[in-house]
Amino acid sequence: MAPPFVSVTDFEEEAHKIIDKKALDYYRSGAGEQFSLNLNREAFRRLRIRPRCLRDVSNVDTNCTVLGNQLKWPVGIAPTAMQKMAHSDGEGGNAKAAGEMGSVFILSTLSTMSIEEVAQVAPDTCKWFQLYIYKDRSLTEQILRRVEKANFKALVLTIDAPIFGQRWADVRNNFSLPSHLRLANFDTRSSQSDGVHSEEGTSGINEYVASQFDATLTWKDVEWLVKSTYLPVIVKGVLTAEDAVLAREFGCAGIIVSNHGARQLDYVPASIEALPEVVKAVGDDIVVMLDGGIRHGNDVFKALALGAKMVFVGRPAIWGLGCGGSAGVREMLKVLKKDFEITMSLTGCQKLKDIQRNMVVHESEYAKL
Repeated sequence: MAPPFVSVTDFEEEAHKIIDKKALDYYRSGAGEQFSLNLNREAFRRLRIRPRCLRDVSNVDTNCTVLGNQLKWPVGIAPTAMQKMAHSDGEGGNAKAAGEMGSVFILSTLSTMSIEEVAQVAPDTCKWFQLYIYKDRSLTEQILRRVEKANFKALVLTIDAPIFGQRWADVRNNFSLPSHLRLANFDTRSSQSDGVHSEEGTSGINEYVASQFDATLTWKDVEWLVKSTYLPVIVKGVLTAEDAVLAREFGCAGIIVSNHGARQLDYVPASIEALPEVVKAVGDDIVVMLDGGIRHGNDVFKALALGAKMVFVGRPAIWGLGCGGSAGVREMLKVLKKDFEITMSLTGCQKLKDIQRNMVVHESEYAKL
């Protein structure tokens, strides 16, 4: 890893030189014209920070507790599929780095290391499991039992993917999982483990999802999941107050406000734009979190000010992984954490509770002056 890496952008630019093009396009692309992909970043830029001065910030404390998990800071690693395409350390490398930095790691169902392998590599990391519900419901139940046995601390049900969005880069590339890799959470003899293969003019990941995922899911299935496990259930993919209220009604412990990295439906709002209405709808009744567009410490600050209890980074963790495996992820998280600590100091916030709603406003507030 060639120093200096002083921002997440440095890791991104370096990773783009290293990761295979088809895999790189899979990780970095969004749906359709990628309007929402760009909006995830642009929406953060439209928010202004109102710093407070002359406060004692000699000892900034970023420790927090989320869903009973004690963490060193409110930033975790979002679920991303097939991470061994970025580096041989794969999901285990990401999980290990998250643990070393006192973060949460969320393992994807579509991972290239199994639940058990990740648990062995990163036994002390706070791990959550991202779940897709398969048409074969018994398969989903088997996964639940394995997740519980491996000491994962929560389930994250992705609810915005009855099918996968149209990602033009994957279609143009005839994207498929490299032949030396497999979807490791499934028996090697099963159709679910065969990997992600494509025919000419198609995306293998979209074909896989259409053939395996259950598109009939409703909120009653969320209720079934809540009753099927002792683990707290978090729903990921909420962008509206209406769905936030339903998540609370059907027994969820948490919400991740997310547009799936802008990979599902184009022209949806940025996650940070949707956050305030979700927070207003459910208050403190349910833990509200966010992913999408986080690149800087002040992005973390803005999300917390608008009501998120925690945020997650997806692509930045992949860029770190590509730049040196687990060590690269750890360095990326160190850079982001330092940036967040500086933001807290310069806004007069000694503890996370000092970050208040009135410290972040939309740029339009200043246009009124």
